Amino acid sequence: MGQMEDMGSRIAAGVTGELNEFLTFTLGAEEYGIDILKVKEIRGYDAVTRIANAPEYIKGVINLRGTIVPIVDMRIRFRLGEPRYDQFTVVIILNVAGRVLGMVVDGVSDVITLNAGQVKPAPEFGAALDTQYIIGLGTVEDRMLILVDIEKLMTDGEMALMESAAVAA
Repeated sequence: MGQMEDMGSRIAAGVTGELNEFLTFTLGAEEYGIDILKVKEIRGYDAVTRIANAPEYIKGVINLRGTIVPIVDMRIRFRLGEPRYDQFTVVIILNVAGRVLGMVVDGVSDVITLNAGQVKPAPEFGAALDTQYIIGLGTVEDRMLILVDIEKLMTDGEMALMESAAVAA
């Protein structure tokens, strides 16, 4: 019972008020959504400067108008097979917990608006992502979106790694 209460409070915390906007992106066969307010910009994938001893999913850093930005490849982070970098590969630049960072995804779809009634608790299986980082599943017509608490995901232990990567650069 405790787990369902926890999930309910996470949905309430993640989807507040009547309408919420999510940027949708793809990783492999799944479609995900993150709070549009965390998104700073969207760019094509450029070469990054590798950081010694960084985890494999931290591709490196880029210099974005004078700011050193760590770049996380979400496909490696979620173990979705061998990532490929082509003209469709996108970096979403985020502002999370006062830090700027980038995440590499397969592609960006669109911005959708969901109300709380369109968000359901996530099942405890099936997604590449640990459910503690999932706000819920958003449904829009025939689409099912995995809504990610990007702030929680990016501040969970990895932020310290990325912080040290940005300082090392």
